[in-house]
Amino acid sequence: MTPDSQLHSPQRTDVGPVRHSAQRGFTLIEILVVMTLIAMLLTLAVPRYFSALDKGRLRVQQQNVATLRDAIDKFHADQGRYPDDLEEIITKKYLRQIPIDPVSETSNWVTVAPTDDSEGNVYDVQPPPLPTDVTHEGQ
Repeated sequence: MTPDSQLHSPQRTDVGPVRHSAQRGFTLIEILVVMTLIAMLLTLAVPRYFSALDKGRLRVQQQNVATLRDAIDKFHADQGRYPDDLEEIITKKYLRQIPIDPVSETSNWVTVAPTDDSEGNVYDVQPPPLPTDVTHEGQ
């Protein structure tokens, strides 16, 4: 063989897999780096999200208490007495329904009676107490 014929020889001289210059997909390291960055961003965003949810629930609770107090005041102004229970506000059409407390997720509002029992049983309302969690008791 002449040196000229070796250049155009059909035989392969390299051993191993054929590599394409345009590879598809990502390497494991690239995927791990992206997942790490996403996890770091989530550690900043998730606590703020849950904090905003809690603040929103408290604001809705405050608005529900204000709505109930307003209905009780209107009932007193019209009837000359306070309602016997919160259901009486519903039956007399001062409210459509008793609002659900978004914090405790119940409608068991704590009622405060007036000083004079002859005027009714509901002078004011307070948010329902939170259920005690058994796992966090004593901390």
